[in-house]
This record gives sequence, structure tokens and C-alpha cells, in this order.
Amino acid sequence: MAEASSEDLKQTPLYERHVTAGGRIVPFGGYALPVQYPSGIMAEHKWTREQAGLFDVSHMGPSFLSLNAPSGDPEADHAAIAAVIEPLICGDIAGLKPGQMRYTLLLNDKGGAIDDLMVGRLADSPGTLYVVVNAGTKDGDFALIAAAAGDKADLRRVDDDGLLALQGPEAVDVMATLVPDATQLGFMQVREFDWNGVPVTISRSGYTGEDGFEILVSNHMAVALWDELLVDPRVKPIGLGARDSLRLEAGLPLYGHDLDETTSPIEADLGFAVSKRRREAADFPGASRILAEREGKLARKRVGLIVDGAPAREGAEILDASGTAIGVVTSGGFAPSLGKAIALGFVPPDHAAIGNKLQVSVRGRAQPAEIVPTPFVPHRYFRKSA
Repeated sequence: MAEASSEDLKQTPLYERHVTAGGRIVPFGGYALPVQYPSGIMAEHKWTREQAGLFDVSHMGPSFLSLNAPSGDPEADHAAIAAVIEPLICGDIAGLKPGQMRYTLLLNDKGGAIDDLMVGRLADSPGTLYVVVNAGTKDGDFALIAAAAGDKADLRRVDDDGLLALQGPEAVDVMATLVPDATQLGFMQVREFDWNGVPVTISRSGYTGEDGFEILVSNHMAVALWDELLVDPRVKPIGLGARDSLRLEAGLPLYGHDLDETTSPIEADLGFAVSKRRREAADFPGASRILAEREGKLARKRVGLIVDGAPAREGAEILDASGTAIGVVTSGGFAPSLGKAIALGFVPPDHAAIGNKLQVSVRGRAQPAEIVPTPFVPHRYFRKSA
């Protein structure tokens, strides 16, 4: 606890609520955050899969990127603001419809991932993008985006505000009591709403594989929103531990573990994030490498593994059938929904076929492992046309 309360750790607007609720506070991404509450990670995980879990993700990096001199023509203004950010990423932002979000990657000139992020086109604010980056990389990300914006656009950080994630099968019914119009959103759609006279930005998104919402609310109203959500018996607070086991079951990469500046989108099995128009134009950082990898010139590929026995954690070696090291686990743990150990890791493409029998080294012992499709637990996103 002394480490978590040290002066170099930031606190979210909800920190005192976590302490009062008995959250075990740990350092994460430079913040003091709850890894679990008294009920424990397993119970929190299962609650989110069955009911609605409430996560404090205020450590993330939400921001708004807006044209300094909009023309008043919504389509022209969107094209102009998309042109500011597209040189940094591999996603088609110009092609976003009003209210649509896209998952994409911020790339270095070698095609490695500086970060993964969400970029949304706000329907009611032409010439403005809603951009959410990861906690551990946000200062560097924001510096890159601000430099790209120059005098054409303004980047407004709102990472001191509250960002709450409501996730699980009951999330939509809970949201219907809070901001009814937000239930009309489909997966990866975003809009600005009003909650009790307070402006909020809500996206139908999350990182658990479940249907759900992320809600950006002003710093001074974050506690009131948190408290109102927890009045509902279908909602319980969930810590970082279950957030990690949920995203692992969903087969979703975690930056700094399954993704880093050496990892390309193709290696990371995120080829979908390299949009068709951008591929055809080859106008994104590291395009030559990434396009060559799409054609098969690939040294490694991210795969999902079911592991027999104890969980294989990050850094564990992946072995072929003869015991030769061929790769490494980048995320691993016990999957409460499956009752099995699972892992994500990288192996050469000729070992990446579904059903391939491999091994992992756990504390010096080789344990059987098999490559399986991801997600390990099917996604339950609510999709609709924009």
C-alpha cells in the first residue's frame, strides 16, 4: 500500500471511492488503481460476464482533436481533420461516418506500434475527432498528435476527467435508466449526450469482449456518475485483475505486452486495422514492411494457446513438439469462463496453424499447449449500421 500511495502515482477522480470500497490499490500506468475488491478477481470476472461490471478507466488518454478554422462544411471539415491524424496511423479516418469509431494503431517509421488507440467522428461536432490512447504512452502519443496538428488543429487533453466503462450483458438495460438515448448506439459508435444536465461523451465499446459503454464525464461529476451507476443492483465495481482476465479471454492485445514498438499490426494479428484505402495508397508509416508482411514475408505471428496445467505467464518460452524454443508468451493466465489456462504469444508462421500442438515452459517444466482460434470466449458486441 505504501508503494501505491507514493507521491509519483497519480490518482483518478474516483480514487477515494476505490479505497472506501476496500479496493486493493496497486500502481498501473503511473496511477494508483484497484486491482480487485474484497469479492476477488474470479467473482468480479464472472459478474461482468453475467451482469454489469463498472470499471474506472480514467487513467486512459481521452482527448479531442479539432480544426482551428472550420469551414462550416461538415464533410470538408471532417476530411481536413482526418488529414491531420492519418499520417501517423494506419486507419481510414476520412471514411468514418458521423458517430463512428475506429480502432487503429499509431506507427513508427518501421511499422512498429507506438500505441493502439480509438478514433471517433463526433456527429454533432464537425471537424472534431474523439481520440483515446493508452495510459502508459499518452504523453508521447499526445506530443506526436499535437506536432502533426501544428497550427491547423488543437489537441485538447481531457485525461483528468472521469472515464467509466460499463461492461456486460446487463449494461444496455442499466444505461437505459441513465441515458436512454445511448442505448441506440451500436458497437463502435460514439455520441455526445446529456446526463442530468451534464454533457457526457459515450461510446459503445470496451475491452472485455462484452457489450458495453465507455462514458467520459467531467472531473467534478465523475463520483456522482459512479455512485448513481452503483445504486443499480446489476452493477458492481470491478478492478484491473478482472479487466485483464476478461480482455485475455476476448483475445485482445494489451499494449506493452502483446504490442510494442517492434511489433507490426500484421505480426500482432491486427491486419483488419490497416484499412483498405490506406493499404492501396501505401501512405502510412512503415507501409513497405507491413504490406510485405501481408503478402507472406512474416517472421512471427500472434496466436492463442490453450495450456494444460499451470498458467504460462508473460515471458514463458513457447516450444515446438521436440522442445526447441520457437517463441514467447506475451500474456497468459487462468480463464475463469473456461476453467483452463490460456495465453497469447508469438511463434513463426509455419507453427501458427490452428490445432498445432506445442509446449510452453512453466518454471522449467514443459507443459502441453495447443494453438486455438481467438477470441477464446466469443465476443458479444451489439452491432448495427451507422
